[in-house]
Amino acid sequence: MKQFTYRPKGVCSSRMDFTVDGDKIVKVQITGGCPGNLLGISKILEQKTIAETIAAFEGVRCGGKQTSCPDQIACALKEYLQTQV
Repeated sequence: MKQFTYRPKGVCSSRMDFTVDGDKIVKVQITGGCPGNLLGISKILEQKTIAETIAAFEGVRCGGKQTSCPDQIACALKEYLQTQV
């Protein structure tokens, strides 16, 4: 299992901590942001693949912002994949 931390940009959350096993997300802990929504998102992501999460979350916007916490999760996972090459 691998762990990594991502500092999201342009959203209310300030930190995203991931535990990944192969291509599966084991755990996500998000600091800041909307607690109930992000806790729910974190639970939904357990045992999802990185690819399906990126496909579902990439491009999601929050209000008038150009990004969102789900979009930043996709950014984090794409960054993680780049470090695994």
